[in-house]
Amino acid sequence: MRSPIAKEGFIFIIPLAFLAAVFYSFSNYWATGLFEGLFLFCCWFFRDPERSIPQEPGVIVSPADGKVVEIIKEGDPLLPNDNYIRVSIFLNVFNVHVNRVPIAGKIEAKRYNKGKFLNAANHKASLDNEQNTILLNNGSTKILVKQIAGLIARRIVCYAKEGDDYRLGQRFGLIRFGSRTDIFVPEGTELKVKKDDIVSGGSSIIGYLK
Repeated sequence: MRSPIAKEGFIFIIPLAFLAAVFYSFSNYWATGLFEGLFLFCCWFFRDPERSIPQEPGVIVSPADGKVVEIIKEGDPLLPNDNYIRVSIFLNVFNVHVNRVPIAGKIEAKRYNKGKFLNAANHKASLDNEQNTILLNNGSTKILVKQIAGLIARRIVCYAKEGDDYRLGQRFGLIRFGSRTDIFVPEGTELKVKKDDIVSGGSSIIGYLK
């Protein structure tokens, strides 16, 4: 069975549990409470729940949990043209931070760019912040997803490699401690979200491809 906690979280969870046990053995209850609190927070932050993935024709699912903070027409050098719509999702520290692919397809390209660590809710984050980008191709449509580091987030994890085939809603990475995920869909996509909507990765529907 799959662990309900993302494996990347155990580098924090195990030491915190050990420190809590050590301080408890010395009857230092203040320190025990501190490390227990951090332990529980990390278990919550790195949770990785199963999701019910929609299977409707042409469906695009959300790549992340969070709040839709911007919907705007925008291109990217990896996209074939500028006729795309960017949907930006802001993840606070209480959201699930596991990322999922929005469509089934092949990873056509993967790019990592160093950058700043602005607040991920800031719209400049899509351009200036450290980010990892994957381009998915289902044979007829290309969709781009960006994992963007935030003010607190300092580590982007991406399992996907160029040439990999992914199923709809399959996990492809995560971002540690507050971040942003952008998805670029073709102009003309039937969008099912609007600004300020709350979405769940893998289960919420962003829209439908024409």
